[in-house]
Amino acid sequence: MTVESTAARTPRRSAGSKAGTTGTKRTTRTTAKKDAGAEPQLVQLLTPEGKRVKNAEYDKYVAGVTPEELRGLYRDMVLTRRFDAEATSLQRQGELGLWASLLGQEAAQIGSGRALRDDDYVFPTYREHGVAWCRGVDPTNLLGMFRGVNNGGWDPNGNNFQLYTIVIGSQTLHATGYAMGIAKDGADSAVIAYFGDGASSQGDVAESFTFSAVYNAPVVFFCQNNQWAISEPTEKQSRVPIYQRAQGFGFPGVRVDGNDVLGCLAVTRWALERARAGEGPTLVEAFTYRMGAHTTSDDPTRYRGDEERQAWEAKDPILRLRRYLEASNHADEGFFAELEAESEALGKRVREAVRAMPDPDHFAIFENAYADGHALVDEERAQFAAYQASFADEGGN
Repeated sequence: MTVESTAARTPRRSAGSKAGTTGTKRTTRTTAKKDAGAEPQLVQLLTPEGKRVKNAEYDKYVAGVTPEELRGLYRDMVLTRRFDAEATSLQRQGELGLWASLLGQEAAQIGSGRALRDDDYVFPTYREHGVAWCRGVDPTNLLGMFRGVNNGGWDPNGNNFQLYTIVIGSQTLHATGYAMGIAKDGADSAVIAYFGDGASSQGDVAESFTFSAVYNAPVVFFCQNNQWAISEPTEKQSRVPIYQRAQGFGFPGVRVDGNDVLGCLAVTRWALERARAGEGPTLVEAFTYRMGAHTTSDDPTRYRGDEERQAWEAKDPILRLRRYLEASNHADEGFFAELEAESEALGKRVREAVRAMPDPDHFAIFENAYADGHALVDEERAQFAAYQASFADEGGN
């Protein structure tokens, strides 16, 4: 399949032109609802059935991938999903305050994460657990943050992986500034910033596009379009596909099948190569699907139907690669059985580590609110202390 690059295509008629009538828009939305889960034109190297698709432009970026590396990509996705499922269970059991699941987005994260060199720098949001895995961050550090006992738990410069960012879209500005800096230093490395389809509507992202384009910063903007910004579908976020936004800022954009780990690996390698060669930023839109909730505080059944999810479950990124491995005789039952055992061991290790963590300090929220303290904060701390003490009093009666 070919890529529709924004760098060399004729712009479409603007949404406000005479041809863009209301009737056309309604027809488009109706079609989208009927064909839930159908991909638009995008880069795809591995079909949902596990068949390899030739691509003249991107095949060279995965031509050297060995059967061992393919098994490694599969292992990464399976273990990431197992860890993610354990984290969700721990939150439901009251061990974590919140959890943002990546279920369904494993290929986008592992494919792009394994495309990076050690000296590249990553700016994540709060759902990039698969990328964190690729950068060597221990999963228990992620869980400690969601439990409230640490502020991340890893050294960003030790893994070239910044701490999670909760403020939506702000990490793209940080990534752009960092990329501008390493370009001035003459470093032969690149920067990648992760964000979602919802964050693509934030002003910080638009500013990042502007500055990175003007200063030719070596940064890759990797948007995981999982099609739901909490309860808002992408069609209420953008009148055009997200990757086409790059055109207005003067750099290329490409849409890749986000459930195809080989496609994500190839496209990200291409974008990083452009950055290192001094060709500036790239916007990669990984078209995928959020199979789970936005976070464990969300109920997705209130805004989307089972039919849509089932359509995307048929395109599961892990099942897709397994089919390819089996059809190509690159993995046998022994490999899958051994990985299953490793997966269960990881789940057990994570569960035991979290339950051994201390409870978060309930009063830490009042610290560092003001540099020199504040009377209102002191009053709130005292009120909270009295509230906490009331439980001890009830227990003694």
